[in-house]
Amino acid sequence: MLLRTIETFLRTHAMPATKFGRLAAHDPRFVLDLRMGRIPRPDTELRIRAWMQGYADRATACTREAA
Repeated sequence: MLLRTIETFLRTHAMPATKFGRLAAHDPRFVLDLRMGRIPRPDTELRIRAWMQGYADRATACTREAA
C-alpha cells in the first residue's frame, strides 16, 4: 500500500524516485527497493507518509501564494 501511495505522489509532483528517496528516507534506493519487495518498518512508513503530507502541504501553500 505504501508503494502505491508513493507512486501516486511521484506522478503528482513529477519527482524522480531517487530524489524522493534522498529527501524522504535519506536513501536514494528506497523506492527502487520497495519496488523489488522491500518492506519498511512501521515507524519508517509513518515517517515517509508524514514527509509526503508535509511536502504536499508546502506545495499547496506555495501555489496559493503565487496566485
